[in-house]
Amino acid sequence: MPLSRGSCLINYDLCSSRFLWYCQHSVGGWKIQRKVHRSTSTCKMSTEKNYFGSSPEYILKHRTQYPSSRTIVVSGATAGIGLAIANHLLSSSDQHLLILAGRKVDVLNDFQSTNPDRVITRAGDMADLGFVQSMLRGVQCDGRLDALALNHGTLGKCLRIGQMEGDEWDRTFRINVTSCVVLIKETLPLLRSAKGRIIFTSSGAATNAYPSWGVYGATKAAINHLAMTLKNEEPDVTTVSIRPGVVDTAMQMDIREKFLHNMDEKDQQKFLSAKSDGKLLPPEKPGNVIAELAVKAKKELSGLFLSWDDPQLAEYQVE
Repeated sequence: MPLSRGSCLINYDLCSSRFLWYCQHSVGGWKIQRKVHRSTSTCKMSTEKNYFGSSPEYILKHRTQYPSSRTIVVSGATAGIGLAIANHLLSSSDQHLLILAGRKVDVLNDFQSTNPDRVITRAGDMADLGFVQSMLRGVQCDGRLDALALNHGTLGKCLRIGQMEGDEWDRTFRINVTSCVVLIKETLPLLRSAKGRIIFTSSGAATNAYPSWGVYGATKAAINHLAMTLKNEEPDVTTVSIRPGVVDTAMQMDIREKFLHNMDEKDQQKFLSAKSDGKLLPPEKPGNVIAELAVKAKKELSGLFLSWDDPQLAEYQVE
């Protein structure tokens, strides 16, 4: 039974074996909830908002007013393609509701401040599977989640197989693959009931082997296989894997500035010339397609690995 202490409510969480202190105060009309985790060894405090709008009841009124609105999780939402996905969804007249996860707290705060009713944010590292597993706990979405846009990922350290230790292989798989599996498992009941969608940001490296990209390519191949498996195991959920092309993101900058020395010369020239010749795609090109797929991907696309500009995706390629 909860205990009260001043303006705080104290619960004992059996899952984490911690006392959870929930404290509320008002700031400019907003109710801000502070959740303090207390155990014998750690004390961590984070400010979180677990519902859309100004109260848990907001979502029902919103969905009545905007029947085409979808509730969508976007990971890796604070930069590059993920940022483009989030911006596209928020610009829609359908007034989608977003749960945005990423590592850049300032970007998440900007999203929250400019879209206070339609955005819930979660700051954390997808390498931390505890964070991933608990990311959506307590979020009030009235029993419905329409889509996951799983965009987060890491290139790793760009080491060749003969240079790589097992820990680096494990870490890259944990971020790029295992975190997706954990989040999907946590959300499948809601996705099933909504006949929802899972959209992966994959890579051409899933089918093309670049020296020093072995672990990255292997993780993206695993993601494509995961999409095929989900098609067969979860017929009520549409799962699509997208090749975004060579995009002007921080990853491309890292390739040019940190990792070229470990790549073959022909591959070095490919990535250098893509930048110098202006061939890098703006993140909005694939990002907008992924956003549209999260909203309305058709069942016949399930299990497929497609380039963002594939003719089969013509109806999703919007400016």
